[in-house]
Amino acid sequence: MDYILECCVDSVESAIAAAEGGADRLELCAALMIGGISPGLALFEQVKACCDLPVRVLLRPRFGDFLYTDYEFRMLERETEMFREAGAEGIVIGCLREDGSLHMERMKELVQAAGGMKVTLHRAFDVCADPAETYRQAGELGIDTVLTSGQEKDCLTGLPLLKKLSGLQKETGGPRIMAGAGVTPEVIKKFLACTEITDYHLSAKILVDSGMRYRKAGVPMGLPAMDEYSIFRTDSRIVAEAKACLPNDNMTALH
Repeated sequence: MDYILECCVDSVESAIAAAEGGADRLELCAALMIGGISPGLALFEQVKACCDLPVRVLLRPRFGDFLYTDYEFRMLERETEMFREAGAEGIVIGCLREDGSLHMERMKELVQAAGGMKVTLHRAFDVCADPAETYRQAGELGIDTVLTSGQEKDCLTGLPLLKKLSGLQKETGGPRIMAGAGVTPEVIKKFLACTEITDYHLSAKILVDSGMRYRKAGVPMGLPAMDEYSIFRTDSRIVAEAKACLPNDNMTALH
């Protein structure tokens, strides 16, 4: 049985830390603090130059829901082509309709544009109307991984649905279920004790203080609640702890 530890990163520094900690794969995005949006090509190139890990790229044009305008969808198509040509291992996508169902036509177009790349259905799954049907459709599309918290704020709360989805995976040979949202080494231990889930997605973030000595107060560049002089980065020690929780017979062929 193969186990996958995927680390979500939005900087070269975090990617290097994830690799040092023993992550099997990276999910690359920008602006992780708002759930992640599509990264720039330059960031992808820097990460690939510094890390010898497979990289799946999150494609999301903005913060918010997954009901996209025609303009936004054309951006997703172009980004799919761009990162395929740049050498990404895969893309992480999700488009919904107004009624909460998976937008099959748009998803098919993106999967086709992905060519030989792997495809993860991201946490659009967690706000879909019918998770069992959406999981079936993901398999029909040829998607290999579904990243989900079990339609809850974190995967521990979503454990009942995650167990059901893991059962569906076993019964149907469908996409791999990857537990995400609130994953820590302790959570992985709990999941291994009571589920057959083998794939885990974490950011392993810590707060790093800015190197700025001069600090102008009262001038927020984004949300006023966010500190402009605090940076979230992946901690290699947390990644290593998470990796150590997984069975030693990890035969994953990702490397």
